[in-house]
Amino acid sequence: MKKQLHPGAKWSFRFRAYWGFLFLLIFFGWFMIPIIFVLGRAISIIWLVGFVFFVLYIAIVIAIVEIYARMAYDRWFYEFTGTNLKIERGIIWKHYSNIPYERVQNVDIHRGILARMLGFSSVMIQTAGFSGYPGRGYGMMSEGFIPAVSEKEAESIREFLMKRISKRGRGL
Repeated sequence: MKKQLHPGAKWSFRFRAYWGFLFLLIFFGWFMIPIIFVLGRAISIIWLVGFVFFVLYIAIVIAIVEIYARMAYDRWFYEFTGTNLKIERGIIWKHYSNIPYERVQNVDIHRGILARMLGFSSVMIQTAGFSGYPGRGYGMMSEGFIPAVSEKEAESIREFLMKRISKRGRGL
């Protein structure tokens, strides 16, 4: 049975998107502020136009981020089958992962400040033979990354997988 992420994951997706748009605002603002300042001394309407564009930018960003957070949340699933972990995610491009239990090496649980406030945990499942993607963010260095599950669910995932690892180590 496919399981969905903790509802607090929407906030995690929102904050990630806001950081990206903040970077764009700073990047474009760095070039626009001097132009508006120079032209604004001669023409005061430029200040008003700049302010209107800024307010429109903020409104558009809020709408895009909200749509992104809801779509990302609604399209992220994980499922534990008899032999492997299946992860399905993606809005435009779907990404499907199958992680056989035999390749699992370690299971880490991460609870950042936002996760603790909203009551969820991130689970990182390290596997043998996986080389991560540098620069993709915390947790993306593990093949089995589940960004938001309840704290109880995270502990049960770790216990389940660690039992699988210990059985394999004893040759059972």
